[in-house]
Amino acid sequence: MTTSQVAPTIVRRYFERAGQPDSEDYFALFAEDAVVEDESNEYRGIAAIRQWRRAVPLVSYEITDVENTPAGTIVTTTITGDFPGSPFAGLRYRFSDYDDSAIRALRIAP
Repeated sequence: MTTSQVAPTIVRRYFERAGQPDSEDYFALFAEDAVVEDESNEYRGIAAIRQWRRAVPLVSYEITDVENTPAGTIVTTTITGDFPGSPFAGLRYRFSDYDDSAIRALRIAP
């Protein structure tokens, strides 16, 4: 499955850019006050999101499901990269607050 089948444009852009080395195009996806939660840690604002991205390994994504719900969009993936337990199946990206121009809330967890 690909994100282009049902995912909103901003979510598709996230996965197009997330598998690449960090760039301003990736960070431009987020609102200035965005919140990302990953591995039970919260990163609030662009500066904190930059630090988080620098600390995590670059991974590739295989999209296995996209579900649009009243609470947002949930994208289920298998990620592969240079980390213990790779590949990891069933990781969910929950985009709960976004519009066509910016992501404001993203929770990453199984």
